[in-house]
Amino acid sequence: MKFSWKNLLLWSLPIIIISFFIWQVFFTPINNDNTSNNIANSRMTYGRFLEYIDMGWVKKVDIYDSGHTAIIEAIGPELGNRIQKIRVELPANAPELIIKLREKNVDINAHPTKNNTALWNLIGNLIFPLLLITGLTLFFRRSNNTAGGPGQAMSFGKSKASFQIETKTGIIFEDVAGIDEAKEEFEEIVTFLKRPEYFTAVGAKIPKGVLLIGPPGTGKTLLAKAIAGEANVPFFSISGSEFVEMFVGVGASRVRDLFKKAKENAPCIIFIDEIDAVGRQRGAGIGGGNDEREQTLNQLLTEMDGFEGNTGIIVIAATNRADILDSALLRPGRFDRQVNIDIPDFNGRLAILNVHTKNKKISPDISLSIIARRTPGFSGADLANLLNEAAIITARQKKNNITLNEVDKAIDRIIAGMEGTALIDSKSKRLIAYHEIGHAIVGTLLKDHENVQKVTLIPRGQARGLTWFTPSEDQSLISKSQIKARIMGALGGRAAEEIVFGESEITTGASNDLQQVTSMARQMVTRFGMSNIGPLSLENEDTNPFLGRGMGSSNEYSDEIAIKIDKQIQIIVYECHQKTVKIIKNNRVIIDKLVDLLIEKETIDGNEFRNIIKQYTDIPNKIY
Repeated sequence: MKFSWKNLLLWSLPIIIISFFIWQVFFTPINNDNTSNNIANSRMTYGRFLEYIDMGWVKKVDIYDSGHTAIIEAIGPELGNRIQKIRVELPANAPELIIKLREKNVDINAHPTKNNTALWNLIGNLIFPLLLITGLTLFFRRSNNTAGGPGQAMSFGKSKASFQIETKTGIIFEDVAGIDEAKEEFEEIVTFLKRPEYFTAVGAKIPKGVLLIGPPGTGKTLLAKAIAGEANVPFFSISGSEFVEMFVGVGASRVRDLFKKAKENAPCIIFIDEIDAVGRQRGAGIGGGNDEREQTLNQLLTEMDGFEGNTGIIVIAATNRADILDSALLRPGRFDRQVNIDIPDFNGRLAILNVHTKNKKISPDISLSIIARRTPGFSGADLANLLNEAAIITARQKKNNITLNEVDKAIDRIIAGMEGTALIDSKSKRLIAYHEIGHAIVGTLLKDHENVQKVTLIPRGQARGLTWFTPSEDQSLISKSQIKARIMGALGGRAAEEIVFGESEITTGASNDLQQVTSMARQMVTRFGMSNIGPLSLENEDTNPFLGRGMGSSNEYSDEIAIKIDKQIQIIVYECHQKTVKIIKNNRVIIDKLVDLLIEKETIDGNEFRNIIKQYTDIPNKIY
């Protein structure tokens, strides 16, 4: 529990209230003079009391409160001619009263005040502070027993790693799908831990470290949890950021403490998530590095493979920024294996979907293979989020099962954003329709372009209309003709605006398209060697990660080459633009009919789009 004034107040307030209650009930001095309040309920004025004395009706007087109150026993016609007790408030100075009572032979009895107030005040003043001090002591003791409490100033160097002997993460290798190669690596490590004699018999040694490298959401941490569920050995898990504190030397101390615990429980597994927080390159960055982080990294390097061995300890680390890790950390002997976990392919996505649909109500008509084909580039976390969004949409529409319609809506929402209000029929809507049909018609008629999946006028996010293309499965190798086809597809919207409305009526709707066109054309010239300049790589993709995106890139060519690069970019874009305009002009009749249909339906499916083109042309698709 972390220290805060709010926690202190929450603990102190009940103690103060209880202490005040105990003080009022048990330790407030009892004033015996006030017992007269309970003796008589009837009251009498002082003047009437003197009249009763003169009439001889007063028989007895008991004086309380240091002469301020009297309880009399009197008899009279007003009292039913029987003796009753009556309360009388006496004035401060009444010397004649005692004389009159003696003259009438009235029995007088004075009750002195018992003065024990000082003693009870002393006891109360001692009890209340003692109770408060006791409560605060219990509060701080509980804080000290909790990690991160205010009493932890002397234990900052202790490792915060969660230590589990029999892990119950609820995840095993069967729950991890789409990364079969990585699973095989770790199944081997688990076997090594359970039956090391199989490997030591042939002279094999247990690997000291395994580094998981991959984009976010690909299942690195999930795989570590599966290892914890499969291996019956002690499992330590910690985040790289937990080594770094504001105090000097804390990180190195925590590394020592972590490996000390691990050696006491060997064989065991240490899992460090987001190791890039502590394992960055030393001495990098403007103005030097972080000395505290570097000291922590030095200690980690020493513990993993230094003078003192750590036999039986396997360090598993995960990161999505392997490019910034220190080279000494990546060498064999520290991280012997580096396992790349990439974005899953079709079979991997299908397996992941099968895992995440176990606890969801899926319609029998839905095909997971269709969803897997529609989601190239999705990671495991993306697919889990996709099915969750589809379930939310299903619940919102009060349906019992998730259908393909809800999945399509979830995909659109994840990629493009929340659905907006449909456009009203106007010139602006017609212009947007021509723009989107321009993209779709060019992409459909080009041989090397992806197929159209859907054209819609329903706004999503910042886009007023969208044209979806189905990306190919293999994006690792792209030909020159494919890049040019993408450039022409991106220019289709602007070309349609020029041909239909004229150059004076073109809009800013193509700004994002033009950014993509320029980027692709520049990469063709400077990185892929697809221009008249020749097969030269003029710009390096790798940049210094500590200088920010793009700040570390340097141009290693002359001004003359820079001018040639600009000219080649202009030539590529100009040629693609001319071909795109030609396609729009040659298919103007089809475009007009498709625009009318799109304005009417607001969304046209890819298969319907291609069938319409075949109806109005005698030539097959993909003709350019």
